[in-house]
Amino acid sequence: MLDYLNTIFPVRYTVFGLSSFGLLLAIFSLVALGEGAAVALLFLLLVGIGVFDLLQTRRALLRNYPIVGHLHFMLAYLPPASRQGLGESGRQAAPFSRAQRALVVQRAKAQSEQRAFGTSLSVQAEGYEWLNHSMAPTRLNSHDFRLTIGADRAQPYSASVFNISAMSFGALSANAILALNAGARRGGFAHDSGEGSISSHHRVHGGDLIWEIGSGYFGCRNDDGTFNADKFSNQARDPQIKMIELKLSQGAQAGCASVLPAIKVTPEIAAARGVPAGVDCVSPPAHSTFTTPLELLQFVARLRDISEGKPTGIKLCIGHPWEWFALVKAMLTSGITPDFMVLDGAEGGTGAAPREFSDHVGAPLEEGLLLVHNTLRGVGLREQIKLGCAGKVTSAFDMARLMALGADWCNSARGFMFAVGCIQSQHCHTNQCPSGVATQDPLRQRSLVVPDKAQRVYNFHQQTLRALQELVQAAGLTQPRDLRAHHILRRTAKHQVKSLAQLLLTPLPFGALLQDDLNALPLVYQQHWPLARADSFTLLN
Repeated sequence: MLDYLNTIFPVRYTVFGLSSFGLLLAIFSLVALGEGAAVALLFLLLVGIGVFDLLQTRRALLRNYPIVGHLHFMLAYLPPASRQGLGESGRQAAPFSRAQRALVVQRAKAQSEQRAFGTSLSVQAEGYEWLNHSMAPTRLNSHDFRLTIGADRAQPYSASVFNISAMSFGALSANAILALNAGARRGGFAHDSGEGSISSHHRVHGGDLIWEIGSGYFGCRNDDGTFNADKFSNQARDPQIKMIELKLSQGAQAGCASVLPAIKVTPEIAAARGVPAGVDCVSPPAHSTFTTPLELLQFVARLRDISEGKPTGIKLCIGHPWEWFALVKAMLTSGITPDFMVLDGAEGGTGAAPREFSDHVGAPLEEGLLLVHNTLRGVGLREQIKLGCAGKVTSAFDMARLMALGADWCNSARGFMFAVGCIQSQHCHTNQCPSGVATQDPLRQRSLVVPDKAQRVYNFHQQTLRALQELVQAAGLTQPRDLRAHHILRRTAKHQVKSLAQLLLTPLPFGALLQDDLNALPLVYQQHWPLARADSFTLLN
């Protein structure tokens, strides 16, 4: 308990010490003075702790739940055996394990995450993965890894390889948006607006923004929900907006409508989105501006032109492979390519969705990323289109693994939510988030103190990239983009180990899909590539 107090509440260590002494005094008073005096003394001590909890600025949970909120932090410091008895082990991912959350929090607080006494992972277990290191490690000068997106456009963007994934104002509180954007401004990385458009809170600190436009066209819509080019132009030309991202689908909500409940559609959110206040805000499952692959790319080109040459791309979770192939064929036919694509895995899910969708719809990130990366190689377009990805990224190893599979950069949503105080209560859709991260309740979100959480966002970004730098050095490489699938090993059985290059979809040679003979290619290309068509998302008969 003393370690818990000293680690979590160093500023209040004396207060808790006095409280502990007071409790002992209360027990003595119960005997010596009678029950009434002891209860009164205990009551005063608890009131003092409660007032202190309400006034402190480092713990959002305690500002919303003074006194009782300490139970949450005490449980985190119980021995592993005790936690298992309460239903959670350190590695049980539900949906994120305690170990994953702890790593984010430690890095957000700039605490040491060094571990003594070896790994707690079972290295003989099937599925265990590791990075092979080099006998000649390198030494890099910086952890500020960057890439240029839209190099041939009028306004290219130099992006960090680690950015904040799409989370809308409305799903997140105003204070959470303020903290995320302030951290992004300080660290020089991008903050994706989510499809809820750009609010006044996104603009306060001036951090780089990626404007995500979904099927609801929030921030650039007519009253009937269709696209309004003039409204888009007025906002897209803002220098703070660095890239335009057209969202086709996302993680847990792939293929279904997205709903922001009426209770969370405040006048402020309604103004940002251009919708009525106090009414369910619905994003349709499909766009109204296009119905074919060619029309989709023409819309991408139109957005790029209206925004005066800002990098413009597409975000999607892979579904039917032939629809993706149709889009690629449309690129070849039209000569129009997006500047970037962001692949969302089905394991993603900051938005609420029906259980069947969150559990069983959409391709996991690994499969989606491999299909997209290989297809673009197969048609010779991979170098023209940068690939980002999102799906449970919380550590540098997560990033290294995805980059080895073909990603140019990684986004994280829930990782940055943990950095600003999320405790994974999974009440995001109820407006009753206990830490003030995912709520529009003014009292609940007041507990999230922006300067403190902004610093944590910055810390998490910096510490994760420093860890990525160390992994790249250990592998004997000079950049994360040098990582390949053969660098990552996976145990497939007790005495069998294979690299991801051996296990996963065979890398396609450049231009392989432009040849007439596809017999040597994986079955998905043999079956669906010839039947995909640039003018329709349906297969040829």
